[in-house]
Amino acid sequence: MEPFYKVGKLDPYTVVDFQVQSLMSGQELQRIEQSLYQLVDEGASKRLLDFTQVQYLSSQAIGIVVALRSKTAKAPGGKLALCGVGTQLHQLLKITALDRILPIYKTRKDALAAK
Repeated sequence: MEPFYKVGKLDPYTVVDFQVQSLMSGQELQRIEQSLYQLVDEGASKRLLDFTQVQYLSSQAIGIVVALRSKTAKAPGGKLALCGVGTQLHQLLKITALDRILPIYKTRKDALAAK
């Protein structure tokens, strides 16, 4: 079975690169949520979620991003940013007002340049 995401390091970020078109499965989202929280607990204070390959997000996935933002904000120097958000996902983030509380970059390169 293919991994749903890969985790890597690109200073200053720990990058979570989603490898699927859809983040809709409740069971898989629970595993992803636990892994993302573990990154925060392990001290990865700056995270970049790369949605380049993702076309669909469930409300549960959006909830995970919101909760991760809150958890990240409590960590010293904590920052959460998104990149690779396509037009359809960007509209969803606008509707949910996440575009107002999270930095969203067109590409990973743009996010790294902004640091």
